[in-house]
Amino acid sequence: MRKYNLIVIGAGPGGYVAAIEAAKLGKKVAVIEKEKIGGTCLNVGCIPSKAYLKHANWVEELEEANRFGINNQVTTIDYPKLVERKDGVVNQLQQGIHYLFKEHNIDYIEGEASLKSKHEVSVNGKSLETDFILLATGSKPFVPPINGIDTVNYLTTDTFFDLKELPKKLAIIGGGVIGIELAFAMAPLGVEVSVIEVAPSILMTEDKEATAIIKNQLKKMGVKLIEGATINQVTQSSMQLPDQSIDFDKLLVVTGRRGNLEILDSLSITKTANQKFVEVNRFYQTSVDSIYAVGDIVDGFMLAHAASKEGIKAVRHMFADKEAPLKNEQVPRCVYTHPEIASFGLSENEAKEKGYDVLISKTNYSANGRAIAGNETTGFVKIISEKINHEILGGVIVGANATEMIHTILAVKESEGRLEEIEKMTFAHPTLSEMIGELASEMIF
Repeated sequence: MRKYNLIVIGAGPGGYVAAIEAAKLGKKVAVIEKEKIGGTCLNVGCIPSKAYLKHANWVEELEEANRFGINNQVTTIDYPKLVERKDGVVNQLQQGIHYLFKEHNIDYIEGEASLKSKHEVSVNGKSLETDFILLATGSKPFVPPINGIDTVNYLTTDTFFDLKELPKKLAIIGGGVIGIELAFAMAPLGVEVSVIEVAPSILMTEDKEATAIIKNQLKKMGVKLIEGATINQVTQSSMQLPDQSIDFDKLLVVTGRRGNLEILDSLSITKTANQKFVEVNRFYQTSVDSIYAVGDIVDGFMLAHAASKEGIKAVRHMFADKEAPLKNEQVPRCVYTHPEIASFGLSENEAKEKGYDVLISKTNYSANGRAIAGNETTGFVKIISEKINHEILGGVIVGANATEMIHTILAVKESEGRLEEIEKMTFAHPTLSEMIGELASEMIF
C-alpha cells in the first residue's frame, strides 16, 4: 500500500493549490480527481467565462472605435473559432497545473475516490494510506423545481461552454454573478438575451448603486431583464410568466450551486445543520481529526480564490504554523461585467449593524483624467471607513479595471493601515488608481 503524508481529493483551486503548498513543505502528496484537472473554475467557470467576456469586449471596442472615427464593420462571427480559443486557454492552464505537480513530485491520479477510513483512501481498486486527507470536491449546479424543467433540454454552466453554435435567443434563469456575466458575454455577439430573476433584483449581494449601473448597461445592450419573476412553466422553446411569454432556442439555468458531499457518508462526517456543507472548525478540520475540507463544500464564499487560501491554511495547520481562518471580510468579490464590480468587507448597513460610526465617501470615474481619456467614465470608487480612527471597513469599485484596483485598498486594510496610509501614498498620474488616493484625502480632511 502506497503511503502519503497528504491525499487531496479534488483538483480544483482548493485542491491543487493546497497540494503544492504541502509539497513545498516537504511532504509526499497525491491528488485524486474524477473529472478534469482544474475543477469547475478552470473548465466550466471562471476561466471560460472570462474568455467569452473578452470576445464580447472586442466587439464593444470596435463599436466604440466607430463612434470616434475609426471606421470598421463586423461582418461575421466565427463562433466555433471563439470556442476553439477558449479551449486553448483552458488547455494551457491545465498543462500548467500538470507541470506544477511534476515539478513538486505530486502524484496525480485520475479516478473516483472513496474514504475507507480516516487514513485510507480507495481509488481505481487500489488503497492508499495517508496521514491526512483534504476534501476539495467542489460543487455542482443547483436546478430548482421549475414546472416543466424536466422535459426541457436546458443548459447549466457544466454544458454551456460546449455549445458550438451561437444561440439566436438565449434565456437565462438566474440573475446572480454567473448569469449576468454570461449575459454580458453573449449580447454583444448579437444574441437576443433575456434574464429572468425570481428575487426582487439581480446581483442581490452587490452594492445597490453598483447594481443600478449594471442594470443600465444591460438595458443599453438590449438585454431583456425581468426581476421578481414568477415562472409558471417552461417548455422546449418558451417560458411562461403570468403576464408574458419568453421565447428562446437555448435555456441556461444558473440558480446557484450545491457542494459535492457524497464522499462524506462512508465515514459519517458531520454536516452543518442545514445539511448543505461539511462542518469544520476554524482550521478546516472536520469531525474526523485527520480529514479537512475546503472550498465549495464548507460554509463560506464559493469563490476560487477563497478555496485556494482555505487550502493553504488547512495544510499549514497540518504541517506548519497554524493560521487564523479566512474571514469573509478579507475576500475580494468580483463581477466581470462591463464595467466591472469589485468589493470587499462590510457594506454601509453591515458596518452600522456592527456598531461602527461610519464614514463613507465616493468619487466618480467621470472626474478622472485617465477615465476621460480612455472613454471609461462609467463608475465610482467608494470607501467605507470608521469615522474616528479611519479604520477601513470595506470598499466598492465599479468601473474599468475595478477587479485589479480593489486590491490597493484591501492591501492597506490587511496591513492594518488606515485612510492616512492611503493618503500618504504617491499615485501615478494619470491613472485610475489615483482616485483611491484622492478619495482617502477627501475623507480625512
